[in-house]
Amino acid sequence: MGIAIVLILLALGSVLFHFLSPWYFTPIASNWHAIDTTISITFWVTGIVFVAVAGFMAWALIRYRHRPGGRASYQPENKRLEGWLMVVTTVGVAAMLAPGLLVWAQVIEVPHEAMVVEVVAQQWNWSYRLPGKDGKLGTVHPRFVSDANPFGINPADPHGQDDVLAQTPELRLPVGKPVKLLLRSKDVLHDFAVAQLRVKMDMVPGLVTYSWFTPTRTGSFDLLCEELCGVGHFSMRGRIVVDEPGAYQAWLERLPTFAQAASRAPGNAVAGKALYATCAACHGAGGEGNLAMNAPKLGGQGAWYLERQLRQFKLGARGTHDKDVFGKMMAPMAATLADDTAIADVVAYIGTLPDARVAATIKGDVDTGRRRYATCAACHGAEGQGVAATQAPRLQGMSDWYMARQLKNFREGVRGAHPQDVYGAQMALVAGMLADDAAAGDVLAYINTR
Repeated sequence: MGIAIVLILLALGSVLFHFLSPWYFTPIASNWHAIDTTISITFWVTGIVFVAVAGFMAWALIRYRHRPGGRASYQPENKRLEGWLMVVTTVGVAAMLAPGLLVWAQVIEVPHEAMVVEVVAQQWNWSYRLPGKDGKLGTVHPRFVSDANPFGINPADPHGQDDVLAQTPELRLPVGKPVKLLLRSKDVLHDFAVAQLRVKMDMVPGLVTYSWFTPTRTGSFDLLCEELCGVGHFSMRGRIVVDEPGAYQAWLERLPTFAQAASRAPGNAVAGKALYATCAACHGAGGEGNLAMNAPKLGGQGAWYLERQLRQFKLGARGTHDKDVFGKMMAPMAATLADDTAIADVVAYIGTLPDARVAATIKGDVDTGRRRYATCAACHGAEGQGVAATQAPRLQGMSDWYMARQLKNFREGVRGAHPQDVYGAQMALVAGMLADDAAAGDVLAYINTR
C-alpha cells in the first residue's frame, strides 16, 4: 500500500510541477514556434503514458496485494492485451515522431532570400564572416589559417576579398530577415545554441553544417556552446544582437573586409614615439612599468592586445566602473590618441621597446599554482606566451602585481561587466574559479617561473 501511495504522489507531483513550475521555455524570438509545439506534443504523449503506467502500477499493487489464502494465477500470454499495447504504442510513437519530421523538413529547407552568415568556432571563441557586395563567401582551407588570416580565407579567391569579418563573439542581425548559418569548427566538436531563437546545431571539424531562422524581435541573446569542448567549455559564450535594419547596416559598415584587413598598413613607430611620451610618464621610457604609478609593463605584450585595450578605454568599455580607480586614470590617457591610426602608431613604438623581465612581487605555492594554471594554459599557452587565436594576452614576464589586481577585478565584477567587453566577460567566468587572493597568488607564482 505504501508503494502504491508513493507512485500516485509521484505522478501527481510531476503533473503539478509541469504546470506550476516557474522554469519553462524562454520567450521565443524567432519563427520556430513549430519546435515548441513539437516539444509540447512530446510532453503530452510521454506525460500521459507516465501517469497511465504509474496509475496502473499503483492499481495493480492494491488490486493484487497479498491476501491470506489467495493464490496467483499464471497467464503466459494475452494476445488481446498485446494487440492493444502494440496499437497504443504505435500511435504514441507516431504522435511524437510525425510532428518532428514535419518540422525537420522546414529546418532543412532554407528560404532563397535568406542572408548567409558563417559562424566559426574555436576553443573557446566565436567569430563570424559575412558576404561582401558580391553576395558570395570566398573559399577557405585550413592551410591558410594564421594569426593574420584566422578564417583561413583563400587569398587567391576573388569572392573572398570583400568578405566582411567580425572577429568578436558578438554577431548582429537585422530583425525580420531570414538568416542561414554556415557552421564551421577549427578544432573540436562545438555546438551553436541560442535558446530564444530555438537554434541548436553541432559543429563538426571538417564539415560545414547549417541551420536557419528568422529573428522576430530585437534584443540581445546569449550564444552558448552546448558541446563539451574542453576545459574552457563553460566560458565559450557569445552574443546575438538583433537590431533594426538601420542599426544593423551601421554595424556592418564598421567591420573590415578581408582585403582591408590584409592590406592594413602597420603602425608608424617613429610617429608613435612622440605619442608615447604621455605613456612614458607612468609606464616608463622603456615600457618596463612602474608599481608606484600603478602602471604595468608594456614591453613584450602582444600588439593586438594593446590595441584592443586602448580601444576599450576610448569606447568606455574599460575604466568606467566606480571601483576601477586606476582604470579611470587610464581612460583619459587613451583618449589622447585621436583614432585607430594613432593607436597603431603608439603600439608599433611599444613593440620596439626592450622586453626586460620584471622582478616578481607575488609569493605563493608554485606546485599548487601549476595545477591551477592548467585551465589558464588552454587559452594563454603552456608557457603563458599569449595566443592571439584565443584572444588571450601574454602573461609570461609581465607585471604580476598588475595581473593580481586584474584577477581580483574580474572576480568582483569591476572588470568584464560592461556589455561591450565580451572577452572580459569570458575572463570573469574563468577568474571566478580562483576563490581568493591566495589562489590567484599561487597561479601568479607559477607564471613567474615561466
